[in-house]
Amino acid sequence: MNDHILVVDDEHDIADLIEVYLQNENYTVFKYYSAKEALACTETTKLDLAILDIMMPEINGFSLCQKIREQFTFPIIMLTAKDEETDKITGLTLGADDYITKPFRPLELVARVKAQIRRYKKYNSAKALEETRFVLSYSGLELNTKTHECLLNERTVGLTPTEFSILRILMERKGTVVSAEELFHEIWQDEYYSKSNNTITVHIRHLREKIGDTIDQSKYIKTIWGVGYKI
Repeated sequence: MNDHILVVDDEHDIADLIEVYLQNENYTVFKYYSAKEALACTETTKLDLAILDIMMPEINGFSLCQKIREQFTFPIIMLTAKDEETDKITGLTLGADDYITKPFRPLELVARVKAQIRRYKKYNSAKALEETRFVLSYSGLELNTKTHECLLNERTVGLTPTEFSILRILMERKGTVVSAEELFHEIWQDEYYSKSNNTITVHIRHLREKIGDTIDQSKYIKTIWGVGYKI
């Protein structure tokens, strides 16, 4: 079966050119001129790679990359007219795998696509797929419950066993509020807990510091006042 590639660029000529070169290599291309249409495609189509233009109206390539990364692991190549180091860093930080600057040579882009798909398939072998059942993820935050490793945007975060346990419970129940009392009982298997016990609060504070979260602007751990915490 041919590999499926998403191409998103509001410049029609460039998107059409990329489509022609990829189709010549027997790739199946899903081409869109807007990020909104592309997002809808990701929900209904199994994709093997995405090529995203950065400078697009309404939703730019950075935002589109971030939204894709919240759900999918296939390679992303960012395409832009800019040649600024900050744009490259931003794209890679948000989860892009490669970066190519306009104007570009179509054959170079094709070569990059082939390289990324080869690497993606290599690391998604049967063994790798078996390992994914141990991985909990949310918006660039990954927790491997088998190896006890925590990654934030592919960078290792050093957690204590208690911090790891708290984060694991919250991520396993993503979207659900978990009380401090529930966390306490599940981690320490201890029935004794009182409202004055701030053990969980302290660990949550340290955990937030390590993943760059704050109470006021929480991207990961949200405090539901009087109830508990949730991812």
